[in-house]
Amino acid sequence: MTHDALDSPAAPGPGASSVLAMLQVGFTEGALTPVDHIERVLTRLRHDPHNAVVALDEERALRDATELGAELRRRGPRSPLHGVAVGVKDLIDVAGLPTRAGSAVRTGAAPARADAAVISRLRRAGAIVVGKLHTHEFGHGPTGDVAVSGPARNPHDPTRITGGSSSGPAAAVAAGHLPLAIGTDTGGSVRIPAALCGVVGLKPSWAALPRRGVYPLAPSLDHVGLLAADLYTALAGWEVLGVGSRQDPVHPPRPIRVGVPQHEYWTLLDAPIAAATARAAHALDTAGVQVVPVDTPQIYRLAAAYMPILGREAYAVHAAALAERAEDFQPATYAGLRSYAEYPRHDYLAAKRAARQLSAGLGAHLADIDALLTPTTRTRATPLAQPFVSIGTERTTVAAALLELTLPFNLTGWPAVSVPAPGSGLPIGLQLVGTGTAGSDERTLLHLARIIQAL
Repeated sequence: MTHDALDSPAAPGPGASSVLAMLQVGFTEGALTPVDHIERVLTRLRHDPHNAVVALDEERALRDATELGAELRRRGPRSPLHGVAVGVKDLIDVAGLPTRAGSAVRTGAAPARADAAVISRLRRAGAIVVGKLHTHEFGHGPTGDVAVSGPARNPHDPTRITGGSSSGPAAAVAAGHLPLAIGTDTGGSVRIPAALCGVVGLKPSWAALPRRGVYPLAPSLDHVGLLAADLYTALAGWEVLGVGSRQDPVHPPRPIRVGVPQHEYWTLLDAPIAAATARAAHALDTAGVQVVPVDTPQIYRLAAAYMPILGREAYAVHAAALAERAEDFQPATYAGLRSYAEYPRHDYLAAKRAARQLSAGLGAHLADIDALLTPTTRTRATPLAQPFVSIGTERTTVAAALLELTLPFNLTGWPAVSVPAPGSGLPIGLQLVGTGTAGSDERTLLHLARIIQAL
């Protein structure tokens, strides 16, 4: 497959399975109105059994639906998201609602005075923000089961984790409540819950989406991203949110090349995840994509830079609250953040330098590769509150099993998407990563994901 094949506006095609496409048809034919849609969504969210919902903005959502429905009849849609319900992770400001970040530390937070920049983009496109969704406390964790309101629960098995920290967005989309939700990703926090809940999770390039109005975890690693019910919805969401944030990519005049890392760093996997990755590589190859084995030199050194950077920056964000309101943190969050106080500044600066140098080196090494294909996580959703997991003959922490395959790409800042692998049982996520070269943009990743889902 060449890059020219990606220029078709129909791909990834809507199809009967796209929630957004069905809404668009309903709105266009008059069989459904935005008010009908929003009323149904609010009813589902009020009775959500997965602890995905923090707060609803019912009055404004219904008012917006009425106004946008009238505009739709008069002038047609502003964008593919016109009249469509969207949920927002509770680290992101929504005017009129408090941002509590999953923590008792912010129980008394006043309602936000203004929308975060990314929410303003949604509203300009005609999307309807219906409320705030669960987050792992302060975004500090990949499991989604640590928050003042209790754990979010996986719609595929409520005894298991959703993944985090964008736990509520993933659960709400996976449960069929919403077609699209907005999250954040500092080490995998969009892609991990997308993988464990069986939805699409897109982490764009660093700073591709504005972070004004987003509660930080580690500012140099934080990304705003989205979770979607299907690839058509993910592409529509990206086209709306990414407007003005990037230049059109210049695709090289050659076939698309996808690299499958061979380094041992990527090989500790549950057997079903390894098998799904191999099937995805075969599907891409069959579709005419050049699938080649690649090395990822110094990947352990790159990954090792993550914790000194995360730790120093996260501690700086929370130092005052840790000193003044220690009892209001969840114990696991307090212990993790407090441990970062011991990270020396010189280690942080050395890690920043190493991350820049190693990211540049990895990008140069992969200069003729458009995307990498890896699993998103080493394991599938584990039981709630389970700290360790066995993978093959090895035992590791759940946090490590979830984070290790995603966090390198917060250090590089490259775009990455997690797409559900076809099949039944607990969901498996497959990760496609742009390599920072021409042609390795978000849209290309979503089109490659479509091929994998056509297995």
